[in-house]
Amino acid sequence: MAKASDAEEEYFARENAERLRKLAGEQKKALADTEREKLRQLHQMRCPKCGMELKEIGVRGVQVDRCFSCNGTWLDAGELEKLGVGQKEGSVLASILRVFGGGAAKK
Repeated sequence: MAKASDAEEEYFARENAERLRKLAGEQKKALADTEREKLRQLHQMRCPKCGMELKEIGVRGVQVDRCFSCNGTWLDAGELEKLGVGQKEGSVLASILRVFGGGAAKK
């Protein structure tokens, strides 16, 4: 059997290194996806302020997340707009106070 030339050995070494690099990248991505999923499960529906469990409550027909430990109310993307905050007359702050029971907003 003839010995492979230096060029052939170099070619196969590069191919092998590239294959190993690609495999390592795929493993890293899979690990990152697994870690991201673990973090999502650990933190989903937890209050960002105190860490206690959030409960969904209906406010003006919109499901918002409420922490009954620290009384925080958390909105997902688009929920503020669905509540119509700031779209009626008055300030945005006054609208928020009306929606979340902060009493009647005074002008």
